[in-house]
Amino acid sequence: MLITQEREDYLKIIYKLQQSESPVRTNSIARAMGIEPASVTGVIKKLSEIKLLDYRPYKGVTLTPAGEKVALEVIRHHRLIELYLVEALGYSWDEVHDEAEHLEHVVSDRFEDRIAEMLGHPELDPHGEPIPTKDGVIAETSTQALSSLSAGDRAVISRVEDEDGDLLRYLAQLNLRPGASVEVLSVEPYGGSIHVRVDGKSETVGQEAADGVFVDLE
Repeated sequence: MLITQEREDYLKIIYKLQQSESPVRTNSIARAMGIEPASVTGVIKKLSEIKLLDYRPYKGVTLTPAGEKVALEVIRHHRLIELYLVEALGYSWDEVHDEAEHLEHVVSDRFEDRIAEMLGHPELDPHGEPIPTKDGVIAETSTQALSSLSAGDRAVISRVEDEDGDLLRYLAQLNLRPGASVEVLSVEPYGGSIHVRVDGKSETVGQEAADGVFVDLE
């Protein structure tokens, strides 16, 4: 079955949206891809015809097992490539997302296997996101944002949003990386900044940035 890059992108985005919305509305897909909703329908119908998703007009879409398999394979490529770029080629974590977006569609299974072997079959990418296994198994991730915590809460950062390079550079300056210990000192009212202690150092984190940091409570 020939699956174009565009269709792989759709399946990947639908998979990610399904983690918080199922079925996934076409408007949500359009917003995530930065396109008009009318442009989504044609591709959705094609993916439904080849049994990669279940499309219910006016309700939304869900991936079929076959569609989920394709999505997880693309995600595996993406996250392995990100880690390879950091570990082997010296990229910083804010530089790798866009590179991986291009390369994820063109690497062969053999190249994927070589990268995985060289990296020691890693479980996480540079941003703390789980890397699906070759068999399409992926670990569950924390969905609790740093912005949802209250004063006195202690947590460990598990992962961060990886698509915004400016955000990643900002988080790096504050040492807000996966594995870092965080204690919430205080929270400004009405969606204001969050004051935290990160590995023993006090920092102030903007609300929008805190929305992109996910934690596990201690």
